[in-house]
Amino acid sequence: MAQRETYDGLMAYQRETEALGQIAGRLGWDQETMMPRGAAAQRSEEMAAIEGVLHARRSSLEVGEALAALDGAELGAVEAAQVAQIRKGFHRARKVPAALASEIAKVTSIAQGQWAEARAADDFAAFAPVLETVVSLKRQEAEALAEGRPVYDALLDDFEPDMTAAQLEEMFAAMRPELVELRAMALDGPAPAPLDGVWDEAGQLKVSEQLALTFGYDMGRGRIDKAVHPFSSGSGHDVRITTRTALEDPFNCFYSTIHEVGHAGYEQNIDAAYALTPLGRGVSMGVHESQSRIYENQLGRSRAFCGHLFGLMSETFSRAPSKNADAFYRTVNAVRKGYIRTEADELQYNLHVMLRFDLERAMLTGDLSVRDLETAWNDRFEADFGYPVDKASNGCLQDVHWSVGLIGYFPTYALGNVYAGCLYEALRAAVPGLEDDLARGETGLALAWLRENLQQFGGLRSPVETITHACGRAPSAEPLLGYLREKFTGLCA
Repeated sequence: MAQRETYDGLMAYQRETEALGQIAGRLGWDQETMMPRGAAAQRSEEMAAIEGVLHARRSSLEVGEALAALDGAELGAVEAAQVAQIRKGFHRARKVPAALASEIAKVTSIAQGQWAEARAADDFAAFAPVLETVVSLKRQEAEALAEGRPVYDALLDDFEPDMTAAQLEEMFAAMRPELVELRAMALDGPAPAPLDGVWDEAGQLKVSEQLALTFGYDMGRGRIDKAVHPFSSGSGHDVRITTRTALEDPFNCFYSTIHEVGHAGYEQNIDAAYALTPLGRGVSMGVHESQSRIYENQLGRSRAFCGHLFGLMSETFSRAPSKNADAFYRTVNAVRKGYIRTEADELQYNLHVMLRFDLERAMLTGDLSVRDLETAWNDRFEADFGYPVDKASNGCLQDVHWSVGLIGYFPTYALGNVYAGCLYEALRAAVPGLEDDLARGETGLALAWLRENLQQFGGLRSPVETITHACGRAPSAEPLLGYLREKFTGLCA
């Protein structure tokens, strides 16, 4: 009975901590979407204050005593997983000084606004000083957490538990040659016709909302807003997404929406019994990204679904986006030269991620000075892609991640693609009528399979166990490479 009371008390305490964490997340959402520019300094103080409260709760003596009392307790699988997650968070919080955690929250809140201004002005030099501070603070955090591990692995663990930079480096090295070969084949082939003209914002947002509903987004527990950098925020009964519009590029809006709905769908479909607990959120960013990428690419960019989108755009804008559905499919999946990761095709996307992975590791270890980042980025980009970067907003200022301290996050994007390849292979076997469904704009069976086999479990299992449970075998890069080989060989025929 004493252990049951201890467990129940710990979970009640944790529920309040999780609720406060959701409030912190809502402050971040507001900062990206609605906050007046003049509120930046005050918001940084607010973020620091709430991070201080969260750090104190996560590392409190009360939590430590409860965990000690539950050490060796006979618990069910779900209860044991909850305690394991709380224990991991407790030990992490105890290693990082409270003052450092609050300072990181304060500085990254300020840095986010400075990044946005520097990006708009194409002025990396204006952003470099605060980025230096962010990297220095994250290095201190990594050193506090490392305990003999490489400092980068200490930060990577926050986003992809049990993964190491060495494992990622080996995986990326194996993937790169085929990605480069397929890219060369696609670029040497005939270029699909681009979309012509202007696509009004109201029409884009109308299609965007329809796509969100088609891919299962529950608008009763969410909303869609605009942001410079699309993102998903929240869990449980409040999961919000953002998108963006570009008058000459409606795909930016449509596929950003589908991508973020993949993230949101994961959070909305987690077992309601896990709400406001450590299991009530996605298990890792790699698994999270697998959901956004399979929604966006394997489903949303498939030949079948492109036929549906062709009709939806034709109806909404009163003109066809291409001469026919086949031409439209080729335009959606065009491989073209470009600078922006979020706009990259499926072949080049992972090459963008690999560049960031290498540069952020070098910055964290001190092998690359932050002041030299722009030059290093430009040199690496030209070596990898074959043409020079024209401006900072198309180069090292294009992503928000480093400004908000998300060092260790980038490689999970490529890992998510690998996981998505595994899931799609299993999904096609489980839903033999998938292509026919997608051609009608019907995603119900596909989404149900993802919900039942992966999403509902939240953080119950480790990332690798989560993918293995869903697919029936351990994850590897081969299903992704096989999918890309089949798709782009067909497109180039």
